[in-house]
Amino acid sequence: MSIAEDFLDTDEMHPIDIVETLAEHHAWDFDRIAEDQIAMAVEGQWRTYSLTLAWSDADETLRLICTFEMEPPATRMGELYEALNRVNDLCWAGAFTYWADQKLMVWRYGLVLAGGQIAGPEQIDRMITTAVMMAERFYPAFQLVAWSDKTPAQAMQVAIAEAYGRA
Repeated sequence: MSIAEDFLDTDEMHPIDIVETLAEHHAWDFDRIAEDQIAMAVEGQWRTYSLTLAWSDADETLRLICTFEMEPPATRMGELYEALNRVNDLCWAGAFTYWADQKLMVWRYGLVLAGGQIAGPEQIDRMITTAVMMAERFYPAFQLVAWSDKTPAQAMQVAIAEAYGRA
């Protein structure tokens, strides 16, 4: 059964209602912060990621941020920003940024639905899945850059290598 079959009439559903139903479907912890915003915790292999999705009527955009805490040493910030640039060169749907004041690594994506377009459940589920996949893929590289003497280029080899099986 597809995710869409869980929804009777998505034409009338608010995007955040769809996200809430997806969170229930996947058994993710979530909190409906407001009518237009929801926060969730999604368990990954490396850590639990915090996701927030918010709908903006003003620009007809469903915004997603996926965050995880990261407190790299000040001496490694230059290398971390270089790694961010390298990572973002590989990403076409969304991008990473580092919020130094909050000490958070952030994946951001905005789905523009101008002209009254409606996001379907599969599309929203893909947004969430992609955010977690990108965080999982690049988390080791960010950690290597922050906490070892590896260069961003060396750390990126971890992220772009094909994984076979699990350790």
